[in-house]
Amino acid sequence: MPLEDEADIREEETERVGGKGQGEASAGKPSMREVFGPDGFLEKCMKGGFDRSVVSADYEYRAAQLEMAELVDEAFETHHHAVVEAGTGTGKTLAYLIPAVCSGRRVVISTATKSLQEQLFQKDIPFLQKHFAPNLKVAVMKGRSNFLCLSKLSQVQDQGLLKGIEELDYFQQIKDWAKLTETGDRAELTFLPDDSELWGKLDARRETCTGQKCPSFNPCFVTGMHQRAKEADLIIVNHHLFFADLALKQDDFGSILPEYSAVVFDEAHELEDVASEYFGRQISNFRLEELARDTDQTLRLLHLGTPSLLRKTQRIRERSRSFFESFPPREGRFSFSRREREAFLEQNRETYDALVSALKSLETGIAAQTDKPEELTRMARRSFELRQELSFLFESNEKNFVYWYERRNKGVFLTATPIDVSHILRNKLFEQFDTVILTSATLTVGGRFDYIQQRLGIDHAKERKLPPEFDYPKQALLYLPRKMPDVRDAGFSSKAADEIVELLELSQGRAFCLFTSYAQMNELYERVRSRVSFPLLLQGTAPRSALLERFKNTEAAVLFATASFWQGVDVPGEQLSCVIVDRLPFAVPSDPIVAARVAALEEDGRNAFAEFQVPQAVLSLKQGFGRLIRTKTDRGVLALLDTRILRMPYGKIFLESLPRYRVTHEITEVGRFLDGNSREKAAHPASPA
Repeated sequence: MPLEDEADIREEETERVGGKGQGEASAGKPSMREVFGPDGFLEKCMKGGFDRSVVSADYEYRAAQLEMAELVDEAFETHHHAVVEAGTGTGKTLAYLIPAVCSGRRVVISTATKSLQEQLFQKDIPFLQKHFAPNLKVAVMKGRSNFLCLSKLSQVQDQGLLKGIEELDYFQQIKDWAKLTETGDRAELTFLPDDSELWGKLDARRETCTGQKCPSFNPCFVTGMHQRAKEADLIIVNHHLFFADLALKQDDFGSILPEYSAVVFDEAHELEDVASEYFGRQISNFRLEELARDTDQTLRLLHLGTPSLLRKTQRIRERSRSFFESFPPREGRFSFSRREREAFLEQNRETYDALVSALKSLETGIAAQTDKPEELTRMARRSFELRQELSFLFESNEKNFVYWYERRNKGVFLTATPIDVSHILRNKLFEQFDTVILTSATLTVGGRFDYIQQRLGIDHAKERKLPPEFDYPKQALLYLPRKMPDVRDAGFSSKAADEIVELLELSQGRAFCLFTSYAQMNELYERVRSRVSFPLLLQGTAPRSALLERFKNTEAAVLFATASFWQGVDVPGEQLSCVIVDRLPFAVPSDPIVAARVAALEEDGRNAFAEFQVPQAVLSLKQGFGRLIRTKTDRGVLALLDTRILRMPYGKIFLESLPRYRVTHEITEVGRFLDGNSREKAAHPASPA
């Protein structure tokens, strides 16, 4: 999609606002009230019949949107940070995009997911370019593995690395696509399955890239992405890429993003988790298998696959397998303290040393080659980096790290995670850039920003909790049954199943059942499935995106799911009329990261339960409940089956943090509320298309 297309701009639209390129903010730029206020630019634009796909046909002035835009605009103008809680329906995307455009600065917009990046670039940005800033230059940046490597594309078929008729067919379609695509982005390949192994042979991962020495460097899609970013006013990234870049800068390994002066984080409640991942260290059996596979492939492509070198890669596979099989077979995440690591090495010293020796042997073998192409040198460098990671994970004991391992399906992951990322973010982000905007629908606990500011290291920021756009007392009913057993009681699951069955009958399916653990999800699914006639969908039986599409397109469907469906899921309308949560979403206290963070706070003389565990659970519950009301016409029931919200002192904090839902303890009231929905629908049937 072209970044500028002035031919598309209607001639009669003469009242331009903005429209300057980077560093050229108009001296006569409009006030945010002129843009967002009553009879302002946006309202006039919508009344003109433009872009109904971007802003709904019944667009109207929203006080909260204007308030947010003015706050963000002021932050850009006066160079300070801002934290804004803006609920669904506020219109927060335009409320930060337009001030960013007007600032005349290069701004990075960081979203939670790649799909949100696409939504910004394909929906909101074209609207701005057409009606607001015709000269605006925007670039989307993703991780390298999202892009096709032209060099690999030309090599793979020649070397006979394809297997099976299906893979050959996909490869031919990718070759045809490569001649047409401007971006080389895998997201365009709608025909290629998510789990296809073919993409791993063709992607542009850093580990296999030779950079400027590659003959395809200039036409390379990654090169093109970086070039567009250098020329852009707005750069749209996801949180993972942003923190990968920030971590690289910390280690003096260069950077991914071009220079920028300000950043906006949308869905900012996810920052602590993502930052913890990228400022940590990890090694897995998959990384070692990928090294062996990529080295084999490189040797074959370069015609350097001597029996000696191929034996070395095979030895890495064998030694890696033996090493990772030494970990207990139980699935889950487990602490790996210094004492536990020392005991592990004492018991498995031979397999550990054998793996390290196999990696060293590959490096030595590559060094001994008289002809060492860059591709092969990179393999040796990767092997060395893996040895460094192993050494750090087993021999270091840095105080701010928690060491743990996880066995998940066929993977074993050894990880060191920062216990507290606040000082890292304070030093590397909030003190390095003068304008950082954080926004989300879930940032406050009890109406205050203290928790998010402490966890992220934000010392000085303007903060604002915007009023909701929805009429929650009218649109949502919160059902809190009083007669449930304690969630730790053996009889809880049986009674929870009874409640879920009754709620589903009243809502006629059309529900999310959200759980805090896979075990509880599976148990309740088994208890419920034979007692209702609605189509039940279970997380884990299909990819997340496929389950969501199936839910949207299946009448009266019910989805049983865990954490990944608590946020980032949008099902407006009556298809989702009920959200049932089994218990307050406290993080598992035995989780290594949670346990380490609790211990660190307690060692500091602080109340970890009040300052960390409760606020974290509050934000999670707000996210889960936020799936229900997505538009001004949505109505539905929220149900929480955990009586601790009524019995325990901390329950008051949860209730104070939630929107002002109507509350009931009676299932009969749920029935009346849902009957009211049906009557309203009958009285106001949808207009024929």
